[in-house]
Amino acid sequence: MSGKLLIARHHESEWNKKGLWTGSRNVHLTPYGAAKSGEMGLRVSDIRINRAFTSKQARAVETLIHMLRALKLDGIPTEHSNALNERDYGDYTGKNKWDMEQLVGTEAFEAMRRGWDYPIPGGETLKMVYERVVPFYRDTIVPFLAAGENVLIVSHGNALRALMIYIESIPEEKVADLNMLFGAVVLYDVDTEGRMLAKEVREIESTVNA
Repeated sequence: MSGKLLIARHHESEWNKKGLWTGSRNVHLTPYGAAKSGEMGLRVSDIRINRAFTSKQARAVETLIHMLRALKLDGIPTEHSNALNERDYGDYTGKNKWDMEQLVGTEAFEAMRRGWDYPIPGGETLKMVYERVVPFYRDTIVPFLAAGENVLIVSHGNALRALMIYIESIPEEKVADLNMLFGAVVLYDVDTEGRMLAKEVREIESTVNA
């Protein structure tokens, strides 16, 4: 029997609080984000996590630390990978999202944030993120699930959206409707290729300016 896959988005970072596009920039959690990360851990306290994966960016690493600390699981095997890093927002990194929405208009803004292959000057499309996240998931994480281990992935909004597209077999025309919420842990049962058999969402109460 395969193990459970748990995925979680990092909680509030310093730049989330300011409404800034963070992307590849390395910023830390706010105290609020750290506290809520612990709550996210407790939300899945009934599941024995055997192994964890996260990006190499501080906000995701810190979220994982607080989740595992809340669960008293500090010593489990953990791997950090660039493949799980957030989408690179290129020239838009550090810009205020809501100012950009006013500048380019709501339609272009939503396409920029949610579209599958919408170009970002000097950055990545969601398709490009998919092309690095999914091979890592299939080659590195799925074998542990197949061996019966329960695996936690803590990553970023777009990296997890890309992963969910694969896991849930979401068609391109539905990608814009897909979001990975702050404060949510998504639990999957998956098949031998890492695709969804069953899904459960567990949420905590939280508010993030993102």
